[in-house]
Amino acid sequence: MSDTPAATQAATIASPINLILFSLLILLVYFRLRPSPPSTLPKGPAPVVFRTFTPPTLKPYNGEKNMPVYLAVRGKVFDVTPGKNFYGPGGPYENFAGRDASRGLACGSFDEDMLTKDLYGPLDDLSGLGSDERQAMQDWEDRFADKYLVVGKLVPVSEAPKEES
Repeated sequence: MSDTPAATQAATIASPINLILFSLLILLVYFRLRPSPPSTLPKGPAPVVFRTFTPPTLKPYNGEKNMPVYLAVRGKVFDVTPGKNFYGPGGPYENFAGRDASRGLACGSFDEDMLTKDLYGPLDDLSGLGSDERQAMQDWEDRFADKYLVVGKLVPVSEAPKEES
């Protein structure tokens, strides 16, 4: 007699459907317990190095030719590239891009005569500004400091550090 209860039970356990289910169980346990690959962080923006600018070296940072947009207020150079719609080409404040915007912002004027003409001369000493204009300039500087990175300082060409070769 080959149909003993133990032989029948062994045949039932070893049925093809049970073997498939057992294999699936092993796969599920494996996928659940296997180590996951290490997660990687997304790359951040390139670091911005604090540097010294002169009016001629600041001029190219006007948003044209895929350059960032920088402007200076009272000697601090701000990276206003996130506000390129305002300060870049075609924006309402585009005159200030790549320039010292102190007098224009203080006076609330976009005129070209508010910008320093002689890029190799002394910086605008802001003489002739009244207390309201100085306060307006301070308000702009504070707004930029809250919103944008300071990437450098603006000095006249005569005070620029000499390049080391």
